[in-house]
Amino acid sequence: MNKETNKIDDLEYVRENMLDNYYSSKLSLLFSVFGDDTRVKILLALLNKELCVYDISNLLNMTHSAISHQLKVLRDMNLVKTRKEGKEVYYSLGDDHVAIILNIGIEHITEEKNENENK
Repeated sequence: MNKETNKIDDLEYVRENMLDNYYSSKLSLLFSVFGDDTRVKILLALLNKELCVYDISNLLNMTHSAISHQLKVLRDMNLVKTRKEGKEVYYSLGDDHVAIILNIGIEHITEEKNENENK
């Protein structure tokens, strides 16, 4: 087998293992949600503890309305879930995958920071 044949085989392998347009669009949308600082702060807060809108708005020093808007975006993407207790609604991370994404991101940026400090 020559180099050109190997290259064609490699490209075909990559093509067969790529996500289709539907899933690549969904993945792009998922990562765009992480592009907003307020949403990331909300997710980081929920990584530590289940919270209500009142608590999150106090923590981030933002209005209830602004927090509710961002929570709706996060809910729509299944990144957070709700639990109702009486009249109060509590928010938590949607599932373990969200925590994994956040923790890997934290690990990546702190590793990068540590590498830059050691230069």
